[in-house]
Amino acid sequence: MNIIRHPRAPTLTIERWFNTSQPITLESLRGKVVVMESFQMLCPGCVSHGLPQVSRVYATFPPDKVAVIGLHTVFEHHEVMTAQALETFLSEYRIPFPVGVDMPSPDNDVPQTMLSYAMRGTPTLTLIDQQGYLRQQYFGQVDDLALGAEIGALLNESLSVSEDASMASGCSDGQCAL
Repeated sequence: MNIIRHPRAPTLTIERWFNTSQPITLESLRGKVVVMESFQMLCPGCVSHGLPQVSRVYATFPPDKVAVIGLHTVFEHHEVMTAQALETFLSEYRIPFPVGVDMPSPDNDVPQTMLSYAMRGTPTLTLIDQQGYLRQQYFGQVDDLALGAEIGALLNESLSVSEDASMASGCSDGQCAL
């Protein structure tokens, strides 16, 4: 059996959170598949495709299995992308999931989380598995059916691991032998 090693997802460097009472960390989401949509308010692809798609993911998958988060990552038009404008945008577009504002970089226009994930622009959709490993990253539009299948496969991985553990411990068909 070939084992594929995936990199651990980099830490999120967030300036401020919206739509959540507590700051979110990837560690706090362990055990869930994380679907992260990186966007800008003034990005046409983000508004027409990326955000509506992850809103559908948020509405479709159970929150105890799949966590959807947004990352507002501003690398242009800084003067108009304020926290107040984002708060209004999230309300107007009825974005229900938590959204973090990517921390600006002291050295350039590209924010810190965007840099650590080596994103090329927005929209960028990132999938992180239940153990916190970076599994997939897409720049641009992603097909709904393909995304749903990938999320399902990542959810199924934990079932396979727990089934393997049950078989190894002498458990099968809901029963465990001594």
